[in-house]
Amino acid sequence: MKIREITLGSTGIRTPQNGFGALPIQRDDADTAVQILRRAYGGGMIFFDTARAYSDSEEKIGLALADVRNQIFLATKSRARNPRDLRQDLETSLQKLRTDYVDVFQFHQAEQCYAPGDGTDMYEEMEKLKAEGKICHIGITTHKIGVAEEIVASDLYETLQYPFSYLAAERDLDLVAACREHNMGFIAMKGLAGGLINDSHAAFAFMNQPQFDHVIPIWGVQRMRELEEWLAFMENPAEMDESVRQVIGQDKEELSGDFCRGCGYCMPCPQGITINQCARIGLMVRRAPSEDWLSEHWQREMEKVRTCIHCNSCSFQCPYDLDTPALLQRNLRDYEAILAGQKSVEDHLTLH
Repeated sequence: MKIREITLGSTGIRTPQNGFGALPIQRDDADTAVQILRRAYGGGMIFFDTARAYSDSEEKIGLALADVRNQIFLATKSRARNPRDLRQDLETSLQKLRTDYVDVFQFHQAEQCYAPGDGTDMYEEMEKLKAEGKICHIGITTHKIGVAEEIVASDLYETLQYPFSYLAAERDLDLVAACREHNMGFIAMKGLAGGLINDSHAAFAFMNQPQFDHVIPIWGVQRMRELEEWLAFMENPAEMDESVRQVIGQDKEELSGDFCRGCGYCMPCPQGITINQCARIGLMVRRAPSEDWLSEHWQREMEKVRTCIHCNSCSFQCPYDLDTPALLQRNLRDYEAILAGQKSVEDHLTLH
């Protein structure tokens, strides 16, 4: 059984339900990125999501896929907060992507639902870009559930990009259902919850449910071995069964309560703390094991947690209403215990 194709809401875009998230390839050299992108296309992926903010990600996509532009869909984003910068970002994106149009152009990390007549002229500029043929569809991304709900209710946008995985809360599930009711395409970012989910089979099976036939997950790919996991589902898609339900249930129990999703809205920190990693490093050490987490670099980064002045700017900015300073302190204690060898990583973290 082959992977199903989905229609991305009113855009009419038809694509296998297996998209490529191109944020991580900014950490690859150009040759490696091109190899990964060409393999993704050759393996059946045709929806590629990037952003002006992802350093050279767009440039690498243009280098790898310009010759197959008519066979793929490109989505990119702009963090601009005024019409002039929005247009300039798109012009730069078009140049880097080596194309004269993008299929989906998105407001990036929007903190409001831009609408005609709101005084910003942002939505009006999007409409002009669409009329000029430089973009095909107007989209928007946010991490804030209230903003996302307002976006869906507005019926102004053709796609919404929002964090979505099997750790989703009921309100998130309702949001995805509302997109379906409004014929709005849903682009699921952070399908692995920023690295906290380590079972690609379960992650894919969750997305591959009938109620999500308007959802395109964009899996963040940095390494060829990661890509091959997702490509394997092209011919043999994972499905929801009892074993998958058990995995999901265990993860939901383990990750219940407060945990950092790593979205980065809390940044920058006035003390230079890398909040979006330090506030969840305990979970990352166990769920995404790597010696890198125990490196001198991360030891130095965790030392910065001691300098927290409890200004609460991070908590104020957090879209999940977390007590971020408390999470930082808890993770510092966990991290120190791990380094001291008081307990194994697994035994220590199961206590929390």
